[in-house]
Parts: sequence; structure tokens; C-alpha cells
Amino acid sequence: MALTTDTASAPKSNSFAPSEETVAMLKERARFIRLETIRLIEIAKTGHYTSVFSAAEIFSALYYDVMRLRRGEPGWSSRDRFTIGKGHAAVGLFPIYADLGFFPKEWLDGYTRLGSPLGDHPDMRKVPGVDFSSGSIGHALSNGLGMVLAQRWTGEDYKVFCMMGDGEMQEGQVWEAALCAARHGARNLIAIVDRNGYQLDGRVDDVMNIEPLDEKWRAFGWEVHTVDGHDVAATTELLRRVRADDDRQGPCCIIARTVKGKGVSYMETEPGWHLGYLDPSDAEAAIAEINAREA
Repeated sequence: MALTTDTASAPKSNSFAPSEETVAMLKERARFIRLETIRLIEIAKTGHYTSVFSAAEIFSALYYDVMRLRRGEPGWSSRDRFTIGKGHAAVGLFPIYADLGFFPKEWLDGYTRLGSPLGDHPDMRKVPGVDFSSGSIGHALSNGLGMVLAQRWTGEDYKVFCMMGDGEMQEGQVWEAALCAARHGARNLIAIVDRNGYQLDGRVDDVMNIEPLDEKWRAFGWEVHTVDGHDVAATTELLRRVRADDDRQGPCCIIARTVKGKGVSYMETEPGWHLGYLDPSDAEAAIAEINAREA
């Protein structure tokens, strides 16, 4: 896997398209993320399935291909950083961190149990690999911008990827950070909006319409791209390309069109699965469907 090297995996040629072998590997890792999410929530007895499932391919592309990381070295100073506003999706990130050797895999078996460092939201003080403690929606972009601006004093040269939910676009602090990032020409800041259409209270645009989202980000001075967030090849190619673009003068926003609960059909059509628990028979059916879809 490209993660084991010191450099980002984007090829040196003009083409950023991943190989068929890479696409197959990333699809398998997305399947792994979904299955581990079900397993860990079984331990906790409640959790956020659908918020992970909409982002599984994006997590896979970032951590197993695009981001510059070192296996087993979560504190490497030149690593790419990742901040996430929708911190309730951390249950899908913890298996990745264990898989990359950031902490012992045995930690996963005690997820959310008394004394475990792994909670429902990520804690950078307790979990190696977590760059930002999140859960209070709206702060991830500001924090990511701070990491980018810090490079001007430290001399480091890394990228900061910031994932936000589309409901998070209703937070004023997001747009304050967006203005500030453009003002300071934060070219190493790459925002990803998980545009799955739903938030806790229902459809995002019914609660508070955020469209036209692409035009808003452009108006705030950002380079903007839109992608099918479940198309592994397209998502990886785009992320590789924007990561490698050192000529960009300002920050970049990727709007990933996704489906909340992707991979389990009854979750894709029922917003109530934002938070829930699968009984054994439902979990068995969900696992079978995920394996069948990703085979």
C-alpha cells in the first residue's frame, strides 16, 4: 500500500487515475470499514452507521492512497493531517488507524467500554492518529486552517484534509473559516463536504437549504470540484490531483455526492438510521448485503 512510504501516492505522470488493482484494493478497504463499523457498534450497542457508510470510500481513498503517512508513525511531523467535523463517524476511522499500526488492534475490542481511549467521538489526547478532537459541529475547518497557517512558522510542507457533513454547512463558523482561508491563500487546505443529503433532523435542505453549494464556495474564493463520493476511481483521481497541485493559489473544496447509509439498502432509504443499533438478524443481513455489493 502507498501508505507505507514517505510520499503521497499520486503518480509522477500527468495522469492521476488509479490502476485497476488500486481501485480493487480501495473498494475492499471500504468494505472493511463498513464491516468493522458494524462490529464495533455491536460492542457499543448504539452508533452512527449511516454517517460512516456515506464516507467509507472517501476514508479509504484518503488513508490508503492519497494522504502522505507512515505506517506505525502517527506522530510523524511531515504527515498529512485530517480533521473531521462529523466526529460521530470516528467509529469508521478507528479500524483504519489500527490497521495502519497507529495503535494496537486489541483496542478495538473495547470500543466505548469503561477505560477505553476509543469513544463515540475522536479524542486527539487519547487516540494516536487523531489530529483533531471533534464532535461539536463547525470547528474542523477552522482547526484545519490553523494547521495550514502554522506551516509558515514551522517550515513543514503537508496537506490538511477536512471532512465536513452537509448539515455542517449551516454553521456560521464554517463560513468564517472559509473567508479566512481564501484571504490567507491557504493552498494546502482541502475541504471535503460529505453531501449525503441528511442530518439528524431530516433532509438537510428541508431543515435549512444550503444550495447552490458549489457556487457559495466559489464566491468565498475557493477552487471547487464535485464528485460521486462512492466512485472509488473518480474520487481517488480527483483527490490525487488536488493534492499534487502546488500551483493552486488558494484552498480547494470537494463536494462529494454520497448516499447516507450506502451499502445497506434499508438504511439508504430511512434517515432514522443516523443513530441506531442492529439486532443480530439485521446485522447478519447487513453484513451479507455489504459483502455481496463489494464482491
